Amino acid sequence: MPVKYFKMGEIMEATRLSRQTIHNYTVSGLISEVKRTPKGHRLYGEDVFERLEKIKILQEKNYTLSQIKKIFEKKQTS
Repeated sequence: MPVKYFKMGEIMEATRLSRQTIHNYTVSGLISEVKRTPKGHRLYGEDVFERLEKIKILQEKNYTLSQIKKIFEKKQTS
C-alpha cells in the first residue's frame, strides 16, 4: 500500500503547530522526516500525526521533551 507523505506546511495546518516547533521536534529526534523532495523540503509519513498527538498529551501531563524522548526510545526497544 502506498505511503502518503506530508510537507511541513500540511503538518502545520493540520496540527496548528509552528514551523519552529516541528523543526525542534525533528532535530531533537522526537519525530523523523522520511525523505526529502528534490528541492530539499522535508517530508513526513502519516505516522507523524499520531506521534505529535502523543507528544501533546505527554506535554499536557508536564513531561519535558527529554522525558518524552526517553519514553519513545523505551517503546522502540521493547
